[in-house]
Formats: sequence, C-alpha cells, structure tokens
Amino acid sequence: MKILMSGSHGLIGAALFERLRAEDHEVERLSRDLSKPINFKGVDAVVHLAGESIAEGRWNAAKKERIERSRVDGTAALARQIAESEDKPSIFISASAIGYYGDRFAETLTEKSEPGSGFLPAVCSQWEAATQPAEEAGVRVVKLRTGIVLSAEGGALKKMLFPFKMGGGGILGDGKQYMSWISLDDMVGAIRFLLLDTELDGPVNLVAPNAVTNHEFTKTLGKTLRRPTLLPMPAFAARMLFGEMADALLLSGARVVPEKLSAAGYTFEHEDLKSALEDILK
Repeated sequence: MKILMSGSHGLIGAALFERLRAEDHEVERLSRDLSKPINFKGVDAVVHLAGESIAEGRWNAAKKERIERSRVDGTAALARQIAESEDKPSIFISASAIGYYGDRFAETLTEKSEPGSGFLPAVCSQWEAATQPAEEAGVRVVKLRTGIVLSAEGGALKKMLFPFKMGGGGILGDGKQYMSWISLDDMVGAIRFLLLDTELDGPVNLVAPNAVTNHEFTKTLGKTLRRPTLLPMPAFAARMLFGEMADALLLSGARVVPEKLSAAGYTFEHEDLKSALEDILK
C-alpha cells in the first residue's frame, strides 16, 4: 500500500511508520501544514495523527485554543483536500480520543455511547465532525478513539516511571476513576488491522478489553516495578498543580470497551494490564 501519514514523529506515528515500512509499504510523511496542496495520486490510505499534546503544559486559554485548532483545523483541511481530489484514497484514518466520552465513572462505554460534556468531549466531537467532507465524497473514514497508550518510550507511562521507581507513586484522588489503556504494540497493530484487514468505518475505540481503576493501575505498576505506592495525590493537590487539566485528565475516568474492534476479529497482544506492563517494562 501507499500511505500518507501526518504526526509520524510522535509516539504512535513513529512506531506505526517503522512497522509499515518494515512490511514494505510505501509510507510518506505529510507536511505539518495540511493546507498545502497534497498529491493523492496512487495513494491507498491516509493516516492522520497530528495534534497538539494535551498533557504538556498547564491549560490556559491559549493552550486550549491550540489543542482545539490543531485538531479541528488540520483535520478539516486534510478532509477537504481528499474530497476535492480526483485521486481519492480508499480509507482515511483520523485520530480522535476517548476524551469524547468525558467523565463517566463506571458506565461501560461503546462506540454507540453519547458524548460527554466539557472541553475535551467538545473538542473530540468537532475533531471527528471535521472528517465529514471525505466521508461525503465516498471515502471510508475511521475515527480512532484512542485510550491511554502505554509505552516506556513516551506518553503517560514514561512520565510515571521516575516517581514510581523512587517510591513516590500513589493513587490520584479517590482512585476510583477508570483508566482505559492500550499498549503501543496494540495501538500500532490495531491501526494496521484497520488499514489492511477490515471494512470498519466510523468511530473505533482503541483500548484494551479490560479497563482498570486508577487504584488498580497504581498497585499493578508498583508491583511490576517492585516499589511501594504509598503516596497518594489528593484531588485538591492535583488541581493546585495542574489546574483544569487535573479534572479533565487525572481525576476523571471512562470505562471504554473495544466493541467494534473485537467484533471484527482483532486479537490483542495485551488484554490485561499486568502482562502488558511486565512486557513493556521487562
């Protein structure tokens, strides 16, 4: 396949880029400026993963604007170019996130569940809607509702490793909020599966089948690292340190299941957190 990819230098994009290249696919990187003309001649698929990090830096009005605009505007520009091209790819895979569901406690959430309320659900809803021109032009569009991607090389887990290794790990808030995670290996494997093996379209939850609470995650990571997890961070402390981001990312949760991916026959490398962390941190 010939594949165009944005966000190919990020944690997920870099791993996917290398995997597809190793399998002899022709993968080309897209410019950061997605409003520039793109040549789709001979292109089979477009994978769009670019976007401002939501976990870097304290949220203020300018940061939130960058988070929203980098996702919505870039996706809209790319979708329009695909729709207007005479040589359309057969599939457009565009990033989204389980932030779509908002803070939902222990409710089991599938792709059919309604969006939540707040900043991140609003951004994700607009982000997904921005793909509409490509969809209306007859291109199969897949929207990746990505969970917490676990890798020792980057993302949330890498940030946790130092304090946990120093014995400073602990639950966040009351620890009851659900964390819907996926290993980087499965993230890459699932996108490859969507590219090559299925006719799925619309939103697809990219999470492992077994979400855990923050309390379970904390204890499992501590046991894997053989370190105590006795230093909780109360909700008020998280809010003092991280502001609005604390409520949106750390103290809220969503129990998401990969209903469509599992039904389509994708086999997860890591279904439970314990074996995933042992493999990632071995």
